[in-house]
Amino acid sequence: MEQTGAKAVRRADELSAAAKLRAKRERPGMLQEWAVALKRDKGLYLLAAPGLLFFLIFKYLPVWGLALAFKDYSPWSGFWGSEWVGFKYFHEFFTNPDFWILFRNTMAISFMNIIFFFPMPIILALLLNEVRGLVFKRFVQTVVYLPHFLSWVVIVGICFLLLSQGTGVVNQLITQSGGKAIPFLTDPNGFWLMLTAQSIWKEAGWGTIIFLAALTSINQELYEAAQIDGANRWKQMLNVTLPGIRSTIIVLFILRLGQVMEVGFEQIYLMSSAPVSAVADVFDTYVYRVGILNGRFGYATVAGVFKSVVGLILVVGGNRLAKKFGEEGLY
Repeated sequence: MEQTGAKAVRRADELSAAAKLRAKRERPGMLQEWAVALKRDKGLYLLAAPGLLFFLIFKYLPVWGLALAFKDYSPWSGFWGSEWVGFKYFHEFFTNPDFWILFRNTMAISFMNIIFFFPMPIILALLLNEVRGLVFKRFVQTVVYLPHFLSWVVIVGICFLLLSQGTGVVNQLITQSGGKAIPFLTDPNGFWLMLTAQSIWKEAGWGTIIFLAALTSINQELYEAAQIDGANRWKQMLNVTLPGIRSTIIVLFILRLGQVMEVGFEQIYLMSSAPVSAVADVFDTYVYRVGILNGRFGYATVAGVFKSVVGLILVVGGNRLAKKFGEEGLY
């Protein structure tokens, strides 16, 4: 009886293994599944193709260029023929006295952007959400969106036209009133604040788009219930509106943390001058000056690697912290 039972169990195992093997053979391969999905959703893939190509060409392919940080790159030898130098440039970069100056300036500008610039689109979106006149609301939206479409060259040109110490419109009005001209553009103490004000003027209106879209997803019955409970507009905003867009705010804040080292090359380069050079030199301008102008591509790549690593750490850390407090986070 025991031998019969053992044979039956062994036979059942053999049949099960054969069935699994047959199912595996009959199941379409990964390439076949992709072919079916591509044929079925070809329209969607065509719509996504430009975005995918953008990330492939400008985000993923350049990753190979990070190897320059470990090479003594020479245009004559080429990318593959240049000599490997290991962590030589990393040691030189982190022991350079300029590193801490660059780090201080970059973090200070980024910190001021987080404190002052990041909340502005949220505040502006909340204010626009309270506007009941549709025509006036659209007019205001159009006005605050317009600076986004101006290049930094135009923005900086307007600032010079208005705030220059000698010929600026604002200083001319001050001097004509008997006051003393204010060095808005050459004062190192106010340079970081000037950059932040420019960023708010240019991008705050455009940043409201995402938050206005998030506001439309809030259930209107919550406002009706709050009104029944006697909540005024201020309390409705605190207890209904802000909690309704909290997840959007957290996701965008985490993404903003990943850009802490990206403070904008074009704006700072155009606003820089000799009087403010000590507070205007950041990693982006340093990479341009050392890497492009002086031809030290390997050394300049180290700064890019450092910025990327810091951004990755902040995004991962911010996402874990958000999840720890019960939020959905970025992923």
